[in-house]
Amino acid sequence: MDDLQKRTWAEISLKNIKSNYDAIRATLPHGCRFLGVVKADAYGHGALPVSMMLQEAGADYLAVSCLDEAMELRQGGITMPILILGHTPPKYTETLIDNNISQTISCLAKAEEYSAAASKLGKELKIHIKLDTGMSRLGFLCSGDHYEEGLKNVISACRLPGLIHEGIYTHFAVSDEEGEENEEYTREQFKLFTSFIEDLGKKGDIHFEIRHCANSGATLNYPEMALDMVRPGLLLYGYGDSKGKLGLKPCMRLVTTVSTIKIYEPGTSVSYGRRYVTDKKERIGVLAIGYADGLPRISSNKCSYAVSGGFAPQRGSICMDMCMIDLSDLPQVDVGSEVEIFGENNSIYNISDAAGTIPYELLCAVSKRVPRVYKD
Repeated sequence: MDDLQKRTWAEISLKNIKSNYDAIRATLPHGCRFLGVVKADAYGHGALPVSMMLQEAGADYLAVSCLDEAMELRQGGITMPILILGHTPPKYTETLIDNNISQTISCLAKAEEYSAAASKLGKELKIHIKLDTGMSRLGFLCSGDHYEEGLKNVISACRLPGLIHEGIYTHFAVSDEEGEENEEYTREQFKLFTSFIEDLGKKGDIHFEIRHCANSGATLNYPEMALDMVRPGLLLYGYGDSKGKLGLKPCMRLVTTVSTIKIYEPGTSVSYGRRYVTDKKERIGVLAIGYADGLPRISSNKCSYAVSGGFAPQRGSICMDMCMIDLSDLPQVDVGSEVEIFGENNSIYNISDAAGTIPYELLCAVSKRVPRVYKD
């Protein structure tokens, strides 16, 4: 690595992502498609390198959040189908069509806008209908009193000119959560989803090539819900399989270095807010990483990082560009030594638990100024 980059970096293992892809794919029923979720820069792993690997590995689809993310992939040489999960202003309908990008439709009004734009161009836009079966986010309302109106609206949307209704999908809220109540909620979502699709066929003669609802949690915990395609996100990057069913491998290792080391007397305040005060003579190291690099400030004084020979407790408030660790019992760690924030030797869950968050957030939070180094 260039010496200028040896401040803080993220090591990415494409080999491990490929291994995870193979492990997930091996569990799918014959003919089931694989959609790799690469939004948010592939959860911080690098959307283009990950997408290129998935394309070469034989994945069937990719999912991104917005048009900018989709165009980054197209401009980088990705030719496989791409689905935008979020909103795209209708004025970019021609860009979607010309770049063979499928667009999520979440309500009739949006379908009408895309239809008008595509028809004016004399072209057709591929769409995937999104149903809200209990996530209460995007999607046609279709539960309870909204069921019949939802059927009417989806049928109307699919019959509009200029639109090709290739797929239909929903998103589970608690498929990754344990417990009888969560299982019941997930199964109710699935039942509503499949019943709604069945009634679309009966009442409107509307059929779809691709039905998909299995996110990471459902892909792992409810294999019977795979249908025509699964959408693994976090699983692909090595997390979410707490029981080790698939033998997944983490794919990111966040590493920094020790910038300087000082010996402080008892009673010395460390960092902003004086939230840590030494109670004995302590050997404190300064690390070249802070919250501007993606380290959660809320984890201050609550976690440890892996170093040669053990773990160094983090001390004091995490700063924008730096933080401190206690090296009093680790004399072998010196200036320039590597420190693993999370990765092979220090589970990301140690940091996410300390911050009261989830691995998704930590992976996505690793900032753009942290160079990604691809090991393989």
